[in-house]
Amino acid sequence: MRGLAPPPDSPPLAGEEREGVSSGGAQAVTDEATAWVMLLLSGDATTEDVEALQRWRQQSPAHARAFAEAKLLWDALGPAASDVAGRMDHSGQLPGARGPTRASAGHTGRRALIGGALAASVAAAGYLGSKPPFRLWPSIEEMRASYRTGTGEQRQLALSDDVSLILNTQTSVGIRPAPEGSRGMELIAGEAAITTKSAVPFVVLAADGHATSTIARFDMRRDGTTVRVTCLDGTVDVARDGRSVTVPAGHCVIYGARGLREVTPIDLSVATAWQQGQLVFRHESLARVIEEVNRYRPGRIVLLNEKLAERDVVATFHLSRIDDAVEHLARAFGARVRSLPGGLVLLS
Repeated sequence: MRGLAPPPDSPPLAGEEREGVSSGGAQAVTDEATAWVMLLLSGDATTEDVEALQRWRQQSPAHARAFAEAKLLWDALGPAASDVAGRMDHSGQLPGARGPTRASAGHTGRRALIGGALAASVAAAGYLGSKPPFRLWPSIEEMRASYRTGTGEQRQLALSDDVSLILNTQTSVGIRPAPEGSRGMELIAGEAAITTKSAVPFVVLAADGHATSTIARFDMRRDGTTVRVTCLDGTVDVARDGRSVTVPAGHCVIYGARGLREVTPIDLSVATAWQQGQLVFRHESLARVIEEVNRYRPGRIVLLNEKLAERDVVATFHLSRIDDAVEHLARAFGARVRSLPGGLVLLS
C-alpha cells in the first residue's frame, strides 16, 4: 500500500447510497449472509459457528430475512445443494456436530454453488433472474445489454467516429433510442468513461436521469439507483426529475434517492485511477475499500469485525494484482483471514 494526501471536500462515491440505505446497512447484512452461506457449504462449520449464526440471525428481521433468501438460493441450485440444505432444521440452523461427511458435503456444495448458479431451476428462474442473489450472475436486464464486461474486465469500444467508451468491471450498456436530433445509450450497471467529439448531442440514460454532452470526456457510474457523473474535460449537462445542472471539468454530481445533489469538486486522479489500472483510496473507511475491491475480483471479501469497518485507509492497489489487497489490508489492521470456496474471504 502507498500513502497519498487527502483531496479537499471529496464527495461520497455512488456506492455509498443504495436506495436510501447506506452501504454499511443492508449491503453489509447481505455480505454477511453470503459469508454464512459459503461457510456452511464449505463443510468447515463448527458447533461454535452454528451458535454464532443463530445469534446473527436473531439480531434483526433483516438478518433473518437475508439468511432466508440464502436458503432460497440453495433450493434453486437443485439436488446438488440438498445435501447441505437437508441437514438444516426448520429454524434455519445446521446441526452443530461435525460429521464424517462434512468434507464431501463441502465439495458437493461448492459444485452446486458454481454450477447451479449457472443453471438454476426453472421454478426459481423468474425470481433469481430478476434479482440474482449476491450478484453471483448478471441480472436479466444486464444479460440483454448490447455490451457487457465481467468481473475484473475492462473493454474499449468505438460506437462511432466521434463517440468512444471504456467499460470498467461489471459494466453493462445498451444502445437505446434518443430524442430526435441526438444519439444515446443506457448505462444499465457499472461504470463507463465516455468521450464525445460531435456537435450532435449524445445522451446517456442511467436510472431515472440522464447526462448529455457534445464535446466532452466524462465518467459515469451507476450502483443500483444511484448515479455519479464526473466531468473530466469540457462540460456535461445532467438532469433528473425536471432539474438540471451543468458539470464542468474537475467536478461531479450524484443523483439517486435524495434527488439531484449539488455539483462538487472531485480529485480526478482518484476518480480516473481505474483507467490506469489502479484503485486509489485517500482516507476511506475499510468497509468502503472492501466494497470497492469486491467489484474487481471473483468471489467476495466480507468484513466480520465491526470495529474495523470505520478504520481509515490510505492506499493504492494495482488491478492486475487485486488479490494482494486482502493480504495488505489484513496485515495493516491485524485482521484474521479465512478463505472459503468460491473466492470468499472472511476478515475478522
